[in-house]
Amino acid sequence: MAGSIPVSATASPAARPHVGPWQEAWRRFRKHRLAVASAVVLATLILAVLFGPLLWPVPIDEIDFTARLQGPSWEHPLGTDDLGQDLLARILYGGRISLSVGFTAMLVAVTLGVFIGSTAGMAGGKLDAALMWVTDLFLSLPQLPLLLLVIYLFRDSLKGIFGVEMGVFILIVIVIGGLRWMPVARLVRAQFLSLREKEFVEAARALGASKSRQVVRHILPNALGPVIVAATIDVAAAIIAESTLSFLGLGFPPDIPTWGRLLFDAKDFLDYAPHWALFPGAAIFLTVLAINFIGDGLRDTFDPRKVM
Repeated sequence: MAGSIPVSATASPAARPHVGPWQEAWRRFRKHRLAVASAVVLATLILAVLFGPLLWPVPIDEIDFTARLQGPSWEHPLGTDDLGQDLLARILYGGRISLSVGFTAMLVAVTLGVFIGSTAGMAGGKLDAALMWVTDLFLSLPQLPLLLLVIYLFRDSLKGIFGVEMGVFILIVIVIGGLRWMPVARLVRAQFLSLREKEFVEAARALGASKSRQVVRHILPNALGPVIVAATIDVAAAIIAESTLSFLGLGFPPDIPTWGRLLFDAKDFLDYAPHWALFPGAAIFLTVLAINFIGDGLRDTFDPRKVM
């Protein structure tokens, strides 16, 4: 009949499958090709440092003076150092520590930042002003000198309590995470100040929801997008900070080959053994670059104003 609406046109909206918010986020993220490629690179690096020592079971402390400072070869794919130790085995081992420091310090920074930012955003008044004053105070502190001072003061005591490797790991994670929470706190506070005035939060408040329920069920899930983006930046910053401390000789002990420690050991041999610094430097570069591109992809994914 003329002027009638086809059945398929009226039935298609009802037949369209429901797409949840996380499914929509994954769909948007997949369209960011550089972020997807970076996620593949980061996953490859993580799998390499986790399972690589099983496929390349060469001891990291095996000394062979006959093979010292050799370039890449079939026997040593990434060459050797000044003691003839295999660099591939040492880079794989050190990658576990460097990535563990990055992700653990990120968790510390994000947890502390979300707690302080949400408390300030929901409380308001004098508590909000006091917490933001503390945040601004930490933002004004020079991070690298403070890192060096704290590590110098507490490194020996933590080594005596937790052991050499675990003591330094805990100290570096706490120090780096404790100095990276401020941007997350300011971001979360801004999100809470905006979201707590939205209609769905006012509806929950009118129905008698407590402040904790408003935060956990309504406000915090809607503020996670920017927090996830900030978390990726914190991982990259923590890896660079750990590498900097190790390069300055204030990180892990010399017998623990983190990526930064390998660069520190290689600095005197750059003229005739550049491979010693090239490969751990490339590992740091690829990891940080991949994490930053993933952060760019997540930022575009959670931005409702960006059409993808």
